[in-house]
Amino acid sequence: MTTSHNLEHKSYSQEALNAFEDMHRSFDAYRQANDERLSQIEDRKSVDNLTIEKIDRIDQSLNEAKRRLDDVVLANTRPRLGSETKQDDYRQREHKTAFRSYMRSGETQGLKSLEEKTMSATSGPDGGYLVPIPAETEILRRLAVISPIRSIATVQQISTASLRKAFSYAGPSAGWVAEADPRPQTTNQQIADMTFPAMELYAMPAATQTLLDDAVVDIEQWIASEVETVFAEQEGAAFVNGTGINKPNGFLNYPKIDMSTTKWGSLNYVATGTDGAFNATLPSDIMFDLIYALRAGYRQNARFVMNRKTQAVIRKFKSTTGEYLWEPPTNIGGQATFMNFPLVEAEDMPDVAVGSYSIAFGDFQRGYVVVDRIGIRVLRDPYSAKPYVLFYTTKRVGGGVQDFDAIKLLKFAAS
Repeated sequence: MTTSHNLEHKSYSQEALNAFEDMHRSFDAYRQANDERLSQIEDRKSVDNLTIEKIDRIDQSLNEAKRRLDDVVLANTRPRLGSETKQDDYRQREHKTAFRSYMRSGETQGLKSLEEKTMSATSGPDGGYLVPIPAETEILRRLAVISPIRSIATVQQISTASLRKAFSYAGPSAGWVAEADPRPQTTNQQIADMTFPAMELYAMPAATQTLLDDAVVDIEQWIASEVETVFAEQEGAAFVNGTGINKPNGFLNYPKIDMSTTKWGSLNYVATGTDGAFNATLPSDIMFDLIYALRAGYRQNARFVMNRKTQAVIRKFKSTTGEYLWEPPTNIGGQATFMNFPLVEAEDMPDVAVGSYSIAFGDFQRGYVVVDRIGIRVLRDPYSAKPYVLFYTTKRVGGGVQDFDAIKLLKFAAS
C-alpha cells in the first residue's frame, strides 16, 4: 500500500481494508497491462490476444474489488433502527410501541388512538399505518447511501401531492445605475410552472409469524432492511429513465438537442463524432468538450454519471503526458474520479451503443430534484399468502430536472 492512498480506515473493518488494497493493486496491474497493449500497437500496429485477455481479467478483478468495497462501506454506513433515544419524545415512543404491536400481532387500537389524538387522515386500515418518524428518516438516509442519483440530487420533502416550482426562463432586464439615475422599465418575466408529482412506490416483504413473535427481532430494523434495496433499485431506474407516467421523470427522458442552440425544457448533448464509440485517434478529447459545455458556475460541483461498462472504456484514457485520467478512490468510502471530477456509478445508465446517451456530466444538486412525500406506510396482510404475513409498504416519491443548464449529455453518434 502506497502512502498516497489517503486511508481513513479507523472505523472500517479488515474486510474493507483488504478490498481497498485489492482495488489499488488491480489498478496498478491494469495500468501495466494497458501500457503493454499501447506499446504493442505502437510497435507493430496490432495487439496480442493474450494481452487483451489479460486486461479483461484485470478489469473484471478491479470491478469486483470495487463492488466488494462498496458493499462493505454500505454495511458500515447503514444506520441502526428501532432503538429508543433520549431525543425521542413521548409521542414518538408511543407511536413506536403501537407500531410494533401492529406489526407483530395486527393490533390496531393503539395506532387508531394516536390518529384520533392527532386528527390524522393520512393513514388507516385501507391505506396502512405510518411508520414512526425516526424509522422513516433513517430509511430515507439509507436510500441516499445506495441510490446513486438520490445521493447527488436535491431532495425535497413535501406534505402535498406534488411539488410546484416557478421557473423564470426569460427574466427581467438588469443593469448598473448610479444612485440618482432613473431606473428603466424592466421587461416582463416569462415564468414556467414546473410540477413534480409524487408517485407511489411499493414493496411487499413477507415474514413468518414465528419471526414476528420473536421478541429479539427488531421489527423496524427488519422492515427497513427488507424494503431499502428494492426501493433504491426502483428509484435508481426511474431517476435515470423514468417516463413520468406513474413514476418519476428520469433526466434521460427529456428532449435532447445539440450544443448549437438551447431551449428550456431540453438537455444539451455533445456528440462523440463516431456512431456507437469514441473517436479512435483522440478518444478523450471529446470529454474536455463535454466538461466545458457546462458553464463555470455548474462545474464547481459537477460529476460524471455512467455505468460500470462505460467506466471500463474510459479507464483506458490517458493524458498527453501519459497519466491515466481515471483514478480509483483515494480513501475508503470515497469515489473514483475522472479528469479530477467525481464519478458516480449508475447501472441504469445505458451501455455505449449507436445513438446512446451513456455519459452525463453536471451539477445534479442544481439540476435534478427528488421529491419525497412525508410518510412511509405499512399495511399488514395475514390472509393473502398464508402462513406468511405480507407487509404492503408504500412511499411516495417523484423527481425531474429542475435546471436544464446544469446537466449535459454525451451522445455516441456522428452528430
